Amino acid sequence: MPKTKQRVGLYPGTFDPITNGHLDIISRAAKLVDRLVVGVAANIGKGPIFPIEERVALVRAETDVIAAKAGIAIDVLPFASLLIHFAREVGAGMIVRGLRAVSDFDYEFQMAGMNYRLDPEIETVFLMASEHHQFISSRFVKDVAIFGGDISSFVPALTYERTLARLTKKQ
Repeated sequence: MPKTKQRVGLYPGTFDPITNGHLDIISRAAKLVDRLVVGVAANIGKGPIFPIEERVALVRAETDVIAAKAGIAIDVLPFASLLIHFAREVGAGMIVRGLRAVSDFDYEFQMAGMNYRLDPEIETVFLMASEHHQFISSRFVKDVAIFGGDISSFVPALTYERTLARLTKKQ
């Protein structure tokens, strides 16, 4: 029997910080592919609170359990290039994007169209956020944390500790 081509998915984001919503999408995407690459975007324009090396380390730590449970490799890699170039570099045939609300769809639809024009061999797959994660975004989590709100239900424990420590250092 001929060997089938490995299905590689790419889930890109800034992950500053990684949230339970991100982890939900990662765990669901892991069921669809043989290997999942989580691409951590440098994206200095968003003013990240964590340097890229620390974001990569946090995402790795938080996804190890998902990889073991799904029985697949989850690679966490930084990137600072055009998404479609990074997808080609890691051999991804699929870009996974999470949708929280209708407002996400317009932007994501445009991005998917542009990526398709740049490389029609790479598909974009949308996964709807689970209903209890639909309102969570890294930006909101940072805002709540900066003003002393409780973010413990929005992020995993390690990320919670590191986020509070990072924000305490900045003040």
